[in-house]
This record gives sequence, C-alpha cells and structure tokens, in this order.
Amino acid sequence: MIKVNLLPFKRKKKAKPLPAFLIASVLLTVIICVIMAYLAFFFSTKLSEKKNQFAANERKIAELKDQIKAVEDFEQRNKMFKDRNDVIEQLGKNKSVPVKILSEIASLVPKGIWLQNMSVSGTNNISMDGYGFTNLEIVSYVENLKASQLFTEVYLQESKSMEKEKISVYMFKLTCRTKT
Repeated sequence: MIKVNLLPFKRKKKAKPLPAFLIASVLLTVIICVIMAYLAFFFSTKLSEKKNQFAANERKIAELKDQIKAVEDFEQRNKMFKDRNDVIEQLGKNKSVPVKILSEIASLVPKGIWLQNMSVSGTNNISMDGYGFTNLEIVSYVENLKASQLFTEVYLQESKSMEKEKISVYMFKLTCRTKT
C-alpha cells in the first residue's frame, strides 16, 4: 500500500543571497557613520582647544592691561615728580629775588613814609600801598625807586590827602616792575 502523507510539510527555502548593492549600501553607511563620528570627535577636540587658547589669550590680555596700567601710573608719577622737582629747582633759583626786592624797597623808603600793603603778581609786577606825611616824601620815594637798578616802570597811581587817627597824611598807591 501506498502511504500518502496529507499533513502539510513545510520545506525550508534556501536563503537568497542579499543583493550586492544592499551590502554595499550598508557597508557605505557604516563607513560614513564612522567617518562622521571621527570628524565630530576631531572637530569637538579642535573646538575645545581653541576655547582653551581663547581663554588663555584673554587672561594674558588682562595681565598685559594690568601691566600697561602700571606703566601709565609710573609715567604719571614720574611726570608729577619731575614737575615738582622743576618747581623746587625754580624756587631754589629764585629764592634770593624776594629778599633782594624787600631789601631794596626797605633801603629806599625815606623817613615819613610807611608801607601798608605790598603785593607781587606774576614774576615781576609789584604794587604798593602806603602812607606819607607829605606829598614831597611820596615823590621822593617814587624818585628813589626810579633811580634804583632793580625797578623799572615806576608809576604813582594815586596820592590823596586823608586823616588817619586824627593825623593828616597822604595815602598813595604805586606800581612798578622788577628788572629780573
């Protein structure tokens, strides 16, 4: 007798080989992914190096700015000290001039004249206020100043009669210049 098997029988199908373009495209995709990962890592490393270099440059710029400020402060202090030194030297050169002026004025004041106020403006302009018992004494004083070798441009601005402590006197104002 013939036996017939009526049960379904599944046969195994042979696996079809994958097409070459599919393998190539998968392989190409994997290679591109690896290359992209490498480039991402490479550029992120370069970026972090540049950021670190930028931060280092910023710190260096800050240090250099501090040094520039220190140099500017030094130059300013040096200029200030130089200016002060120049003033001191100028005062040292001119310290005898006021003494000469006062000595000359004191020696030229005749009897009957007294000075109330004397001021020096600029380097050589002098103005004096004072009193005298007579106009003749004031004129004598002006003539003495004109004859002096230390004064020029002696000019009597005002001379007027007045009473001071119940005494009749003449008040005068004069200006002159020194030759030095």
